[in-house]
Amino acid sequence: MTVPHLKWVKYKYYKIPNLGMELRILHINLEDKSLKEEKIDEKTVRKFIGGVGIGAMILLEKAPKGIDPLSPDNPFIVMTGPATGTPFPLSGRHHIIAKSPLTGAFGDANSGGNFGAMLRRTGYDGLVFYKASDEPVYLTIMDENNDGVAEVKFRDAKHLWGKGVWYTEEKIRHDLEVGSSGSIMSIGPAGENLSFISCVMNDENRAAGRTGLGAVMGSKRLKAVYVKPFLLPPIYDKEAFNKVCNEKRKKLAENDITGKALPTYGTEVVTNVMNSLGNYPTHNFQKGVFPTADKISGETLKDTYLVGTKGCWGCTVRCARLVKIDEPPYQLDYEGAEYEGVWALGGDCGIDDMKAINKAYAIINDMGLDVISYGATVACAMELYEKGKIPHEKLHGMKLNFGNAQAIMDLAWMAGYRTGFGDDIALGSKRLAEKYGMPELAMQSKGLELPAYDPRGMQGMGLAYATSNRGGCHLRAYTPAYEAFGAPYKVDPYTTEGKAKLVIDQQNFFASTVDSLVSCKFLTFALGPEDFVDLVRPLTGWDWTVEELMETGERIYNLERVFCAREGTGTKDELPKRLTDEPQPEGAAKGYVVKLDEMLKEYYELRGWKNGIPTKEKLIQLGLEDYTPYIA
Repeated sequence: MTVPHLKWVKYKYYKIPNLGMELRILHINLEDKSLKEEKIDEKTVRKFIGGVGIGAMILLEKAPKGIDPLSPDNPFIVMTGPATGTPFPLSGRHHIIAKSPLTGAFGDANSGGNFGAMLRRTGYDGLVFYKASDEPVYLTIMDENNDGVAEVKFRDAKHLWGKGVWYTEEKIRHDLEVGSSGSIMSIGPAGENLSFISCVMNDENRAAGRTGLGAVMGSKRLKAVYVKPFLLPPIYDKEAFNKVCNEKRKKLAENDITGKALPTYGTEVVTNVMNSLGNYPTHNFQKGVFPTADKISGETLKDTYLVGTKGCWGCTVRCARLVKIDEPPYQLDYEGAEYEGVWALGGDCGIDDMKAINKAYAIINDMGLDVISYGATVACAMELYEKGKIPHEKLHGMKLNFGNAQAIMDLAWMAGYRTGFGDDIALGSKRLAEKYGMPELAMQSKGLELPAYDPRGMQGMGLAYATSNRGGCHLRAYTPAYEAFGAPYKVDPYTTEGKAKLVIDQQNFFASTVDSLVSCKFLTFALGPEDFVDLVRPLTGWDWTVEELMETGERIYNLERVFCAREGTGTKDELPKRLTDEPQPEGAAKGYVVKLDEMLKEYYELRGWKNGIPTKEKLIQLGLEDYTPYIA
């Protein structure tokens, strides 16, 4: 099926006409297999950019109020941004947006690898899937006729249903006879079985991990999407753009984090730092120090099972670790675990076995599970078990004590296929803890499991967790950069003073640059708003200022919160009582709790929100007057 649209120049040529900054969105009805192309005008693109910004706009327009996240009427949105697939540093990422099955609120997830760049190089900036197919299908987008036009085909996926991610990708490549070219986005059994903690995978081991969006894809019986690039994205002034890209890459290479620590040790370099600060959550956030954390650190991995490094499309940092383990029963050869996943399966569960953690991580990727939510939910189950809340007959002989490395491997299969106690793990920690009568043991905010930073020793992180629109998340505002690493400058982690403004500035900055342009968050260790303005001007032709960049991010962040307000969930900015009422029992942060209430009051005042909801005046100020009915 060919979709007529403006032809771009062939991929092999490098003289690119100025096509403007319109976005081309392909709307795909999985029920009747119809396709429709939409062009989003440059005025709207400048207002919301792309990625999560345009995705939030589409979600508000297309998702009926109060829709069940697993209903066919919940749109599944895959977005790139103006930076994706260009020489823009670290721009090999894409964003997925839908109403979240896990939280019931705004759901979004970001992934690296090659898929985003290759999707954009088919001529489409985004895909929006509607309804549900009667039978499992996968989609292909490529220039089969070699005429500069994308041909879109629906293909039978019944033979792939029930299979893991790795088999799915291998089989699709074999059947299409495409070798290693192109990129595949897919779900594993977890998404097919509508697990609340399922994710969307691409390029075998890259994950759009958070908020359970694999279940939305599974509910539509969409197994995979294959894209093969043949075009180049538009660049307003290529010569000037390439020059500034080279300048920013140099800054990345000279930065201690992006030029030294991450390339050498990967994201697991954070392990020993957080542990030394007393901010490394262990045993389901009961403590902030893991005595044997070094056994699962980036330094130890480098000295044991590391065989190489890898980067996403266009990446110079190459933080991904290539891991090979020959010892039975842990044999594997894959793109290995990263900091958040190693913590979730390791420190949070009281496990320091690097081999078992990597083996479990590999199974989790193949099943299509969010490793943070999976590990945190297992940690919650372990505490429930040790408190006598999970009956032994539910586990069929399995022991769920903290430190049980076998459990994190076994439960990964069970959670993916929703069999045995894995069916409970697939619920996520909030539903699991409620089911077994101790909801306070779920370390989550808005239903999304917290990641690998104990906020009792970093006040800003606590506020960031609570106010994230998608729930407990470190990627909407990464205050450890300031509170732990001093990048770009150091702030006192224990004080609440100035933290509201710090969190807001980061949320706005990330919303516009990282999540909407779309690029990697690691850029922000070395590049500030001024650097992004330098990049955007020759890329788009927009006369952006730093103030406009930040206001655009504020507009996008408020738009996400408008969706939450419309749905009546996701506007309560709270943390587990363990973090606000129980002082950290040991380590450098001993005696501290998160002083959320005093930070939250200032946060709302600076945001122009009331009780977690934007005011009408704030929306009008940001040019969002059309959305004011949603906050009534």
